[in-house]
Amino acid sequence: MGSFAKTIKQIFKRTPAKKRNFQQDQAAAVRKEPLKISLQDNLQKISEAFGGSDDIVIKSIPVGRSGDIRAGVIYTDGLADTQDIFEALMLKVREADLDQEVASRDHPLRLLKDFVLAVGDVSEVSDFDALYTAVLSGDTVILLDGYAQGIIASLRKWRDRGVTEPSAQTVVRGPREGFSESLRTNTALIRRRIKDPNLWLETKPIGRVTRTDVSVMYIKGIVNEAVLQEVRRRLSRIDIDGILESGYIEELIQDETLSPFPTIFNTERPDAVAAALLEGRIAILVDGTPFVLLVPALFAQFFQASEDYYQRWDFATLLRILRYISFFIALLAPSLYIAITTFHQELLPPPLLIGLAAQREGIPFPAFIEALLMELTFEILREAGVRMPRAIGQSVSIVGTLVIGQAAVEAGLVSAAMVIVVAITAISNFVFPAFNMGISIRIIRFGLMGLAASFGLFGITIGLVAIVLHLCSLRSFGIPYLAPFAPLIPDDQKDTIFRLPQWALFSRPRLISQQNIIREQNEPTPKPK
Repeated sequence: MGSFAKTIKQIFKRTPAKKRNFQQDQAAAVRKEPLKISLQDNLQKISEAFGGSDDIVIKSIPVGRSGDIRAGVIYTDGLADTQDIFEALMLKVREADLDQEVASRDHPLRLLKDFVLAVGDVSEVSDFDALYTAVLSGDTVILLDGYAQGIIASLRKWRDRGVTEPSAQTVVRGPREGFSESLRTNTALIRRRIKDPNLWLETKPIGRVTRTDVSVMYIKGIVNEAVLQEVRRRLSRIDIDGILESGYIEELIQDETLSPFPTIFNTERPDAVAAALLEGRIAILVDGTPFVLLVPALFAQFFQASEDYYQRWDFATLLRILRYISFFIALLAPSLYIAITTFHQELLPPPLLIGLAAQREGIPFPAFIEALLMELTFEILREAGVRMPRAIGQSVSIVGTLVIGQAAVEAGLVSAAMVIVVAITAISNFVFPAFNMGISIRIIRFGLMGLAASFGLFGITIGLVAIVLHLCSLRSFGIPYLAPFAPLIPDDQKDTIFRLPQWALFSRPRLISQQNIIREQNEPTPKPK
């Protein structure tokens, strides 16, 4: 056991940041080398750094009509707008009359930046590291012969999926817009909904190799500054070679690694992100994925859907209560069936007990093995339906469930009551708006089934107590996970299990937002007489 525990500690032990590969440190030092004065040397070094890749375009063109000075243009084909590069850069650089100006001013780079280049975002570059990052991000770099500086012109243009309806979080009433894989498109969708200059955006590249842009978006004056500083600290602590999806960031900054419950919320709906920002939460956007992370994430947030605020308050409250009921059904239904049929038959009415006994007559497995077989079969069918082609995946999963369930009952392997219990459990698992919360319930359900098979209702009680204690111990960026249930905040109960009318939602969650608590400044509109 000692060696096993030592192995587990070694697996989860982080490698110190100082013990990096020598080749990586050497490569990083070389990349931060400043630009050279000779244009030919710069272009040759850039070409060698990219290995002569065909998609990296490196051109040398004359500057001005006399052509006394030569310039180098570097961009990535497919990420930059080639038409704008030709029209806004090359033609104007070639036709620019810089000879007289150069005689009086010895810095043509400043002239190009201020008077010639008709581009919105123009900045300077002085080292190879920034140059490589700009080129691989879709920008265009201009270098001049005789100067150890360059110009970065933002002329990005690449194909993306566009704004479509989100497939994982659909609504009956509400916007049909969803995030795409483009970071700028996603930030624009949020700014379209919140037209406030206090909506601030901070972007930094993360990943030594991928250099993925990760943005932190929040509303200044509403956000909790302590949570914001914690987000910045955790993001700056990340030292990894690549970030390909927001799931990488989620695992690297979450509070609890071994907890089955998610402590970071993800969504692909711009309206959900805008509503979270107005509550004082922080959005983390990652370039290349349509899923945006929201922190802090509380337990009650995973039972809230965007549609709750677009429907009438009474209908939204009914749906909220239905989700919590589905939560307990998905968590406890198989365990209660196993415990009652195995240890506590006296809890059932005699007619129902006789019917269940008749169904189980001839079944060779105990209730726990019976439930375990059915749950595993359904999990296999569900995963197969996700991985198969979309045109036939749903049909195969539905038909497979019906055929296998009916055949298992007729073969005497499982009882009809067990099929009903597993079916209602699976259906209840799909009620949650957040997919990752449904996965957590699926994981915990197997543990409760084992406790029910071993100790009956006493085992289920012990399991529920352990779950509640674990939930009370969780934090999401310093905020208690079960707030506003524990600690109990009476003012925040208006948007948890119940969703009160909009005029009653006059304050933001108190633990999340420490300032600017009041949403609605005026009195509610009086009812017409």
